[in-house]
Amino acid sequence: MSDTDSFINEVTEEVRREKLYGYLRRYGWIGVACVLLLVGGAAFNEYRAAQARNAAQATGDALLAALSENDPSARAQALEAVPADGNAAAVTLLLRAATQQEAGAIDAARATLNTLAADPDAPQMYRDLAAFKAAVLPSDDVASRKSTLEALSAPGMPFSLLAQEQLAYLALAEGDRDGAVAQLRRIEEDASVTRGLRERVQTLMVALGEELNDTVTQ
Repeated sequence: MSDTDSFINEVTEEVRREKLYGYLRRYGWIGVACVLLLVGGAAFNEYRAAQARNAAQATGDALLAALSENDPSARAQALEAVPADGNAAAVTLLLRAATQQEAGAIDAARATLNTLAADPDAPQMYRDLAAFKAAVLPSDDVASRKSTLEALSAPGMPFSLLAQEQLAYLALAEGDRDGAVAQLRRIEEDASVTRGLRERVQTLMVALGEELNDTVTQ
């Protein structure tokens, strides 16, 4: 290679380096900004995860402390002070209602359950469960209970068969034996009925003097 070719190559390399440095000086801040955004985003996500873990731990500790109370009334009051949101809040309300019911505060338990049932931010499963539990509680407003149970007994609802069972009990309480038996028969013949529920239904049907479906009982 001649000295001229070597000189040309060196000049070419120098020009390339100058262009590269020029690009870095002009656009290098973009790369730095991207790195900072990535690092900052990772740090923020980790901070949020840590906050969520701390909140969940605080809720769990508060629940354990509240449930350790032996007196139901004191336990219900302690549950009211538990900081929770999302699924944890729904579970806390269900626990509070159960404790209030245990303490004999039926109206308070119903109010707690109705609060959860009407909460649009709560998961639908918990809302339906709260509505079902509220309808099962004793009340003079039979029409309201029946209306709620009829809505929950619709096909595809998670507590459909349990709601139908309660409707059968209400029908018996009103003296509608035929209506109760028809309701029980539908439960007995439902393909998704659990063994425990079928046995309860069949026991009641036998007590009412009804014959069981031989195909179902086999």
